[in-house]
Amino acid sequence: MMRSPQDCSGDLHPNAAEGIRLFNQRRFFEAHEELEIAWNEESGAIRDLYRGILQIAVTYLHIARGNYDGAVKVYGRSLKWMEGWGDVCRGIHVRRLREDADAAMREVVRLGKDGIGRFDASLFKPILLRPGFFA
Repeated sequence: MMRSPQDCSGDLHPNAAEGIRLFNQRRFFEAHEELEIAWNEESGAIRDLYRGILQIAVTYLHIARGNYDGAVKVYGRSLKWMEGWGDVCRGIHVRRLREDADAAMREVVRLGKDGIGRFDASLFKPILLRPGFFA
């Protein structure tokens, strides 16, 4: 499903901006909490993007905690919320985030349930924002 360009017009919800800032500090639990507030308070299709990002944060939290099954399950859920967006939405480089999350999950799957503890945390890439956008 392709999203409408008007879905990406406007500013980031303040809690989404804070969630991205926390995500970029690898504070994935706190990022999830802030993004969930934005998801609950926002209206329209942008809610789906916030939900997708918060689920990637939870996926990364599961990876960091060595929870293979949780990471695979939550990442699978995130995919439907992350699809159909353009390359950039409300300043968020969505395509890059999807590519980074895909790369992290390919490594999780390669390592498997017994090897997830060897996951290289440098694969937790920050969410890139267009210059002039907060996070």
